Amino acid sequence: MTSILVVEDDEAIRQAVLRGLTERGHAVATATTGMSGLEQVLQRPPELILLDLGLPDIDGLTLISMIRAASQVPIIVITARDEDSAIVKALDSGADDYVVKPFGTEQLAARIRAVLRRGGSGSTPSEPIRVGDLVVDERTRTATLAGRPLELARKEFDLLLALASRAGEVVSKRDLLADVWQQAYGGSERSVDVHVSWLRRKLGETAAEPRYLHVVRGVGVRLVDPSSNPSTRDE
Repeated sequence: MTSILVVEDDEAIRQAVLRGLTERGHAVATATTGMSGLEQVLQRPPELILLDLGLPDIDGLTLISMIRAASQVPIIVITARDEDSAIVKALDSGADDYVVKPFGTEQLAARIRAVLRRGGSGSTPSEPIRVGDLVVDERTRTATLAGRPLELARKEFDLLLALASRAGEVVSKRDLLADVWQQAYGGSERSVDVHVSWLRRKLGETAAEPRYLHVVRGVGVRLVDPSSNPSTRDE
């Protein structure tokens, strides 16, 4: 169980995040203003903060700097601002990651897991993820396909885990660069392409006849259960 503080003034979003993360076993506290959130950070330090940038009393970027003066707790920005410049400013101010509104709880949960993995903190890794005959175990950092162990390099495993954690969802290359390479900006999407190609070889598939890994051109990569996906080529 991870203690999470949600600093968000929009009641609908705040309640949805509270409900979704509580259902996943996290201990969630909330704050509706920046200063009340800062007070909670100082009095009852959480293991992770979800922070809206558009707060009623203080600019979110300023709040990140104030938190960073007292704590290195991981911060994920949740924002409606999808401009690169706004996101870069948030990361430069000390945020560890960002999620652009609207977002799903599964996406948010995956980002939380990724940030906590990078920091080496948080709750015990979840149970093995199963997608068809593929099993990915974060705790032992192993993967098997139809019971056969896969020999994966570190980044290959990290990429497979990032995709398996969001199975069925198209994950953008920029998100994968942030989760796997910690390079949301300045990283080369070619790194993702190359590692997807290597993973395909080890999964026994090709770009012409994909089974688990499907590239959606101009969007990202999706990991699927082959039995529920009849497509035989990338989209």
